[in-house]
Amino acid sequence: MPLPIPTPRASGFTTTTAVPLYWAAYGPAGARRLLVLHGGPGASHDYLLPQMLQLAERYDVLFYDQRGGGRSRHDDDRAPVSWRTHVDDVAAVVREHGLDRDPLRIVGYSWGGLLALLYAIEAMEPGTSIALIDPAPLTRAYRADFEAAFAARSAGDEVRTLRAELAASGLRERDPDAYRQRAFELSVAGYFADPRRARDLTPFRVVARVQQQVWESLGDFDLTAPVATIRPQAALVVHGRQDPIPLAASEACARALGARLIVIDSCGHVPYVEQPAALFAALDEFLAATDPPAVS
Repeated sequence: MPLPIPTPRASGFTTTTAVPLYWAAYGPAGARRLLVLHGGPGASHDYLLPQMLQLAERYDVLFYDQRGGGRSRHDDDRAPVSWRTHVDDVAAVVREHGLDRDPLRIVGYSWGGLLALLYAIEAMEPGTSIALIDPAPLTRAYRADFEAAFAARSAGDEVRTLRAELAASGLRERDPDAYRQRAFELSVAGYFADPRRARDLTPFRVVARVQQQVWESLGDFDLTAPVATIRPQAALVVHGRQDPIPLAASEACARALGARLIVIDSCGHVPYVEQPAALFAALDEFLAATDPPAVS
C-alpha cells in the first residue's frame, strides 16, 4: 500500500505565474536547492512522494503542481495549456523562488524530463545541471512505440489475471475505497516490470483535457536536434530496462544531450518505487558531483 506523505516544510501558491501554481518545499532550508518536475502532463507532484523525498535528506527540494493538474487549477478552455505554457511556468517558478541565484539543478521525471529539456532549449541558465528519470521520448515516433508497448502490457496475461481476481473478489461491495485503490493499481500496472509493485505507488489523477492539449501542441515533434544544442553543466539520464518507453529513446536522448546513461535492471517506468536503491545511488553520485567544492 502507498506510504503516507509527510507535511512539507513550506507550501503555497505562486504569485508571478498567469494562474496560481501550488508548490511544496521539503528538506533543510539553506541547503543546495533542487527543482523536481513531475510527469503527466495534467498530473500533480504527489505521486512522486514519499519516495522521492529521499532527495530531501540532503537538499532543499521544490515540487510544484504543473498548470492544469493537482492543486494548480486551469479552468479556462479559451486558453489551452501548451508545452510553451509549461515552459513559461517553469521560468516563473525558477525566478519567484530564487532558484537561479545558484546554478540551477533540475530533476525531471517522465514528462517532467521532457519539460526540463524544453525549458533548457528555451531559457537554460549557465551552469544548469539536469537529471532525467525515464524521460518522455524526444520524438513522436518513440512516443508511439511507448503507447503501443503500454497498451500491450495493460492487456497482457498477468494484468488480465489480476483484473479477473479483482472482479471476483467482491471487494467493490465490501470495501469501495480498497476497490478504487486496486482499480488504480491495475490502471498503471503496465508501467511496472512487476505489475504487483503498482500497489506502492501513490494514487494520482491525470486531467485528460490538459494532457491532450499539451501533446497536441507539440505536433509531430522531433526534439533531437534542439536538445543537441543544450550545453548543461552536467547531465544524467536514468532508464528502467523494462520501461514501456523504449530504451532506444533514452539512448537517443543521452546521446543528444551528451549525458551519461544508467540503465536499471528489473525496473519499469517507476524506478523510485521499483528500484529506489539503484536510482538514488545514481542521483546521489550525480548531484554530489555538481556540489561546489568544500571551502577549507
